Amino acid sequence: MKIYTRTGDRGSTGLFGGPRVSKDDVRIEAYGTVDELNAALGVARSTGVTKEIDVQLTQIQHELFAMGAELATPDPEKHGTRVLGAVHTGRLESWIDQHEETLDALTTFILPSGNAAACALHLARGICRRAERRIVTLCQQPDQSVSDELAVYLNRLSDLLFVLSRVANRKSGDNEVAWAGLDSLRSEE
Repeated sequence: MKIYTRTGDRGSTGLFGGPRVSKDDVRIEAYGTVDELNAALGVARSTGVTKEIDVQLTQIQHELFAMGAELATPDPEKHGTRVLGAVHTGRLESWIDQHEETLDALTTFILPSGNAAACALHLARGICRRAERRIVTLCQQPDQSVSDELAVYLNRLSDLLFVLSRVANRKSGDNEVAWAGLDSLRSEE
């Protein structure tokens, strides 16, 4: 089987068990952004994260593939692609709680910075938030069958990625950079 089919050369793509749609369709934007997030997590894993974080990110990558399958299917119930639910989001929450126990409490906003792992995780967090926005937009479209749980999962995942970026910095001894605030910028006027 060849990797190219030429069927998308005119700007359309086929949905699983459904029609062909424009490549800029809101559904394609949603699962395309989830795919981008998955790739960003692969980059984060390549930066030397701890074994524990690597295992967690690998599990999340598998779950994001499942999310992409649901998003690529106009009727996920019929085709059995709706698998993510509250149990998956709950696992993310338990990981957040576990990692937060190792961190100092935040008293200010911090800049997305630090070592390569932390920066890659911050970038993945930004992509995750965009994926969530794309899914919210899709959910607001008439006659779309998309689980509300997908947006909840991504919301929690962005929280986890933030916490993991802090963990990565702590483990390498990199200090977090506090945001200087609006007043510091006003003084430059």
